[in-house]
Amino acid sequence: MKTEFQLPATNCVPLSLQVSVVIPVYNEVESVPHLLEAIAQTLQTAGISYEIVAVDDGSTDGTTLLLKRLAQERLDLRAVLLRRNYGQTAAMSAGFHNAKAPIIVTLDGDLQNDPTDIPKLLAKLEEGYDLVSGWRKNRQDAALTRLLPSKLANGLISKVTGVALHDYGCSLKAYRAELVADMNLYGELHRFLPALAFIEGAKIAELPVSHHARQFGASKYGLSRTFRVLMDLMTIYFMKRFLTRPMHAFGWFGLVSTLVGLGLGLHLTYVKLFLGEPIGQRPLLTLAVLLVLAGLELFCFGLLAELLMRTYHESQGRQIYRVREVVESPPNAQAES
Repeated sequence: MKTEFQLPATNCVPLSLQVSVVIPVYNEVESVPHLLEAIAQTLQTAGISYEIVAVDDGSTDGTTLLLKRLAQERLDLRAVLLRRNYGQTAAMSAGFHNAKAPIIVTLDGDLQNDPTDIPKLLAKLEEGYDLVSGWRKNRQDAALTRLLPSKLANGLISKVTGVALHDYGCSLKAYRAELVADMNLYGELHRFLPALAFIEGAKIAELPVSHHARQFGASKYGLSRTFRVLMDLMTIYFMKRFLTRPMHAFGWFGLVSTLVGLGLGLHLTYVKLFLGEPIGQRPLLTLAVLLVLAGLELFCFGLLAELLMRTYHESQGRQIYRVREVVESPPNAQAES
């Protein structure tokens, strides 16, 4: 990959930044010094101007004090200290907001991602992509508790979102800064960033990267996150299909519910008026009334969602489209014509 200049072998940041390395950390006091040195050595050797944005997510093991001290000693480090533990999504969002370079690279703070893969991701990004995601092809984790659930989750997420990736959970990714500038992240949405980027029209690539076994501390992930991930996956699916037209979702179900309820009502009316049979105690009557009411409620939800969608876009000045590039002839050529 071509670079503008070669960095000196010191912990300094040139005025013209190329890359911001964002690292969310939580109780990684043993890993942080090794990771910072590995990042610095890799990017300085590659001649890439960089900064490191380490986001401490309310650590309780001394990581906070360590980052404060290192940030005062190193010119390439900015420590963002959160007031409490908000979760990885919030930490990554804080890192994005504090990054200053046109390209952002994220990776975990536990030394399982390899910083030497960063130049490879940046080179792929320069081929015209907006996001390059790492793929831990030879993942060094427990098979039953980590690998199998991850494989199933990646397959499900790829199917639902339409963005086929082998490893949504890999934190080692490279982004163009403008892509994440206006992304508002909540819940566990950090793992769905490729899907969110796809909704914005981003070009996405995936590259195999190295993965190492954990050296220090304990994993912060567990099966308890599965439910939260599934709920966020439903959110992503809705955003992908109906973000700018929520009435198409609620209205369809409302229409079906109302028509079925009316159909049952007409059937019961025929039974009462023409066959002379009592219908007051029939469960079918209750079902018909519930379906009609549910249909009307879904229509109301759809209308409210339409209003919220318009407020969401108009209050923030957001457009419902994204422009990748504007091409026009040079001013001189226009004057000559």
